[in-house]
Amino acid sequence: MEFTLHARRARQPGLAAARWLVPVLLTALLGGCGGGALPTTAPGAATGAGSSGAGASSQSTAAALCQNPRHGIDPVTQTAYPDQQGTLLDEQGWLSAWTSNTYLWYAEVPSGNPASYSSATAWFDVLKTNATTPSGRAKDRFHFSYTTAYWESLETSGASAGYGLAWDLVAATPPRVVYVAYLEPALPASTSAAALSRGTRVLSIDGAQVDYGDANILNAGLLPAAAGQQHVFVVQDPGSSATRSVTLTAATVTEAPVMNTTLLPGGTVGYLQFNDHLATAEAALAGAITQLKTAGATDLVLDMRYNGGGLLDIASELAYMIAGPASTSGRTFELLRFNAKHPTTDPVTLATIVPTPFHATALGYSLTTGQALPTLGLSRVFVLTGAATCSASESVINSLRGVGVQVIQIGSTTCGKPYGFYPTDNCGTTYFSIQFQGVNALGFGNYPDGFVPQNGATGGIDAQAVLPGCSVGDDFSHALGDPAEGRLAAALQYLGNGSCPAPSGIAPQLAGAALPVAGTALTIKHPFLQNRIVLH
Repeated sequence: MEFTLHARRARQPGLAAARWLVPVLLTALLGGCGGGALPTTAPGAATGAGSSGAGASSQSTAAALCQNPRHGIDPVTQTAYPDQQGTLLDEQGWLSAWTSNTYLWYAEVPSGNPASYSSATAWFDVLKTNATTPSGRAKDRFHFSYTTAYWESLETSGASAGYGLAWDLVAATPPRVVYVAYLEPALPASTSAAALSRGTRVLSIDGAQVDYGDANILNAGLLPAAAGQQHVFVVQDPGSSATRSVTLTAATVTEAPVMNTTLLPGGTVGYLQFNDHLATAEAALAGAITQLKTAGATDLVLDMRYNGGGLLDIASELAYMIAGPASTSGRTFELLRFNAKHPTTDPVTLATIVPTPFHATALGYSLTTGQALPTLGLSRVFVLTGAATCSASESVINSLRGVGVQVIQIGSTTCGKPYGFYPTDNCGTTYFSIQFQGVNALGFGNYPDGFVPQNGATGGIDAQAVLPGCSVGDDFSHALGDPAEGRLAAALQYLGNGSCPAPSGIAPQLAGAALPVAGTALTIKHPFLQNRIVLH
């Protein structure tokens, strides 16, 4: 899953990261909170596929009419909440109108009656297309919501409840397979995760077997809801046939977006592990690129196998730092295409649609605004991928290819999310609904089934989504960044003589299904960390 946020930011003193202007923007763009008739069916039936005015008008009149309005001052924006007393039907009507006006596939949303749903979020859950991709996967696998307070805590700090480790979901549906992917460098001592390592296999959680057990129990253990929660894991250590029980205690964990930056021994090949497009990644990536440039790196292996996405601005900055000004100056990083009602105007910001450039200076997420970013000036880059490589990470791949930088893919097929959205708050819930598709400087953005290495390609995939490189499964017997680790070793082999080992990573590990689906799939990262997010 991926969401893209790219925006003009307003910074509040003391914030760890940029704050998007959603509450203020809703007040300014959507108008007052007066009453009015509300749609009682889904967008297609309520407003008609060709009427942009009706959807926008209904959206405006229904905004911030809340069943349980908030009162006082928003602690992040330091502005008064816009909420006024309303009803559940008001909130559901706003969702219908907002979907009709801004959802990328608004014409494919089935009709329905919001009165049949017990909450605004339950109604929101069905306001999406049921169409599928060429491979048969759901076209919209990226539809979710958060409480606004929780979303703000994630976006501004990257902190969330967890154990200080990342999971690798090798098989998302029964028989499922879950490994420990890596441990955070600043591991909270209270979590007990230090008892695990990369390659530890999880066999059961709180009595539920991973392979065929209750997904709700498994998800609750993999992604704990709050610090202090304890869950019992039965695990199998790498290279061992024995099993053991470990109790993990959730703590508030701040993700390290960049790890293991190094110049590989005996050459000029740099390696960096990039995990998440968080606000803190701006400074971390600039530091990593500076380190590699100083060390004399002339090639780069960018490990994004576990990077689900995040802030699109960070993706643009990274792409610039890889390619440098010669390839990117004046060029399009990504152009956002909205639904047919909005061919020239962004329906959220109301601004004329213009391409997102390659950002050559820092945007103020965790560096000083306007600070020049370091560059490697490369004409090719090796990218290590997995099925969890999603959204903003795929934008890095696609945008570099759009300006002539050769991207060599080593790993398995990426998740396939050329789409994104603006997080939008209404009545204390922030909604994430696909509003645009991103295309590169050549106009390409058709990869709903992911990017795939050439020797792992099968039929039905757009030829432009097939990249030079090697299909290589994940290697849990070596540490990330170890030149002997399977994917990194394959990248070095390809760099040396253009050959690949025998294909081993053809089957998608995750297939983009990182959210629970029909009680079978498992969650390994928060949706915020699996999207393309545009701040405005």
